[in-house]
Amino acid sequence: MAALLYRLGALGARRWRTTLVGWLLALGAVTGLGFSFAGSFEDSGSIPGSPAQTALTKMDRHFPSPDVQSADIVFQAPPGRKVTDPDLREALAAGIAAMGDVHGVAEVGDPVEDDTVSEDGRTAVAQVAFTTKKDEDVPAGTLDAVKDAGERARQAGLRTVYGGDAYAPSTSPFGPPEMVGLGVALVILVITFGSLLAAGLPLITAVLGVVGTMAAMMGAATVLGVSDSAPTLAMMLGLAVGIDYALFIVSRHRTQLAAGMPVVESVARANATAGSAVVFAGATVVIALAGLSVAGVPMLTSMGLASAGAVAAAVVLALGLLPALLGMAGRRLIPKAGTRRVRRPARQGGTSMGVRWTEGVLRRPVRTLVLGAVALIALALPATQFKLALTDEGNSPTTTSSRQAYDLVGDAFGAGANGPLVILVEDDDPAAVASTATAVEDRLRDVEGIADVSGVEVAEDESAARIRIIPDTGPRTQQTSDLVSRLRTEMKPVAESGGSYVAVTGLTAVSIDVSDKLSGALVPFAVVVVGLSLLLLMIAFRSVAVPVKATIGFLLSVGAAFGATVAVFQWGWLAGLLGVASTGPVAGFMPIIVMAVLFGLAMDYEVFLVSAMRDDYVRHRDARAAILTGARDAARVVTSAALIMISVFVGFLFSHDADIMPIAFALALGVMVDAFLVRMTLVPAVLALLGDRAWWLPRRLDRFLPRFDVEGENFHAPDTALDAASDTAPDAAPEAPGNQSAPVGL
Repeated sequence: MAALLYRLGALGARRWRTTLVGWLLALGAVTGLGFSFAGSFEDSGSIPGSPAQTALTKMDRHFPSPDVQSADIVFQAPPGRKVTDPDLREALAAGIAAMGDVHGVAEVGDPVEDDTVSEDGRTAVAQVAFTTKKDEDVPAGTLDAVKDAGERARQAGLRTVYGGDAYAPSTSPFGPPEMVGLGVALVILVITFGSLLAAGLPLITAVLGVVGTMAAMMGAATVLGVSDSAPTLAMMLGLAVGIDYALFIVSRHRTQLAAGMPVVESVARANATAGSAVVFAGATVVIALAGLSVAGVPMLTSMGLASAGAVAAAVVLALGLLPALLGMAGRRLIPKAGTRRVRRPARQGGTSMGVRWTEGVLRRPVRTLVLGAVALIALALPATQFKLALTDEGNSPTTTSSRQAYDLVGDAFGAGANGPLVILVEDDDPAAVASTATAVEDRLRDVEGIADVSGVEVAEDESAARIRIIPDTGPRTQQTSDLVSRLRTEMKPVAESGGSYVAVTGLTAVSIDVSDKLSGALVPFAVVVVGLSLLLLMIAFRSVAVPVKATIGFLLSVGAAFGATVAVFQWGWLAGLLGVASTGPVAGFMPIIVMAVLFGLAMDYEVFLVSAMRDDYVRHRDARAAILTGARDAARVVTSAALIMISVFVGFLFSHDADIMPIAFALALGVMVDAFLVRMTLVPAVLALLGDRAWWLPRRLDRFLPRFDVEGENFHAPDTALDAASDTAPDAAPEAPGNQSAPVGL
């Protein structure tokens, strides 16, 4: 692997013009095809084969509904009045008639005739059906025209609020908050490198990788179901890891340039060494994200595969495009005289903050370990109260009309009106359908937690019937989930006695099934992740203690991230400051995605930090000095990488996307805890306490495990040396004879 990366880096640096043109053409082709055949992302919060989804499919067959977009218009009379008062009723009817005349509107229901007026008579809901297909967006002009048509009702004193799918706020995957995050990342890169040119290269490769990934996803959406949350998650991870992976390679390249290595040779060797670590780190993230597909949830599968594709693109561009950019930059990337990279000799103590911090840890390793572990456990304790559900309009900002309509409906008709349930009865015998539906209706009278039950509605083919149920509680509450379980228990004997198919369905029941499925998949996925981390790190570091320590640290980081998420998004701590619109259960797919991503990132930091320590220990057999050497060589880069990750994630935290915000927050806090408290603090403390035992591996196990050179230090460079004459980068001054550096064959 390292030899291949060496040749790839040398080729890119030597023939950088041809390489750049080739990459730009390839990216242009992908982007052009993606946008030319762009499909629509879908809200795929369902599980094929789940009880509620199966019943919903059957119900749609017996009770077909138009495949069009819809909206709910909520009218509310002033206090002390009713929408049925003659003057308000006349204004309401005029507004509805005007809405029906809008081009693009197929039908508008009358709340009085449809019996969608609240018990107190103050609130009424009119349903609007558009001519636009359900998977398409209603034109903005049509939506605005419907609002203008409601002016007569507003002038009469009726409060008019527009909600439903058509008026649901659409969130862009990238906006001003994300731009601020990228700006912070650029500042960190400039501080790290002390060079605007060096800082810009990782941003270029990361942005190009995200653009290519987004285009590919849009093209794939024409033939595959891609969740509407997948682009945002893929962009967030693609930017974060894209910047970090390029950062590692650029940092290694500049260190080698400072030591006098020719440009082409330095690029090739950086690609072989740091590039090998990037391949290892990227592979762990890709495997973890692709593993999300085992849960069997289409939404989660598309999010995992899209994000894995973004990470893979980041790795490919860091190894393929970045060498050409480094070759083009030539010797302009050499650190200025007097900087830390130039004046710091190998294996000598330094005065950097990372070294001073590590020395402080090594002076009191026991105290550091105890205090750090206690802090992490305290952060993780709220995670025991984790509650999961799929998001709905109740998670939208209170400033949006769809959220206001959601709240008005809940206040007027009860919280359960925003999440009704349906009992479906199906049988080939119409008489059996009628008798079973009657038995179901009678049984529902004894079930607690039900606010209202509609009459029996029989399908036109008389082979199915349905009964609508309004729960006492909202769709995202535990009480509604418990009600679904009770209904299934109560309906089972009715189905068995009548021989008919009886099931609980509706979008709320489907969401509950999805959340239950995701919750059930979390523990098996965690077991797989833990086992994978132990195996990969044991192969990488030839040690038993290091993988166990790293895995325990990862679990503590995940626990801390989950605990903080519960405190903010469920308990409301700092919710206003962070812009959290509604507290309560978080998206059901959030924990498993955070665990997958944080696993990959934690392994990244472990590899880049501990591999430097292991390399020094193998050479000098001094455990304490190896810890300090690793901190000096890797702490600055790991710190910069973590800060970049945090800035990107925080930018997405303020996107006001209810599905993405908890993920971004958990990842930002998880990276901060894992990088600074676990890897930079607890890891040196544990290694100091273990001493030489940290690097012990039984001989039988050592023979059994495959070998992987994480940083490519043991590769043999090609026999044909790359000398200064091949260094054709622009503005490259001739190398001094004493600075000539041929490849080292180790």
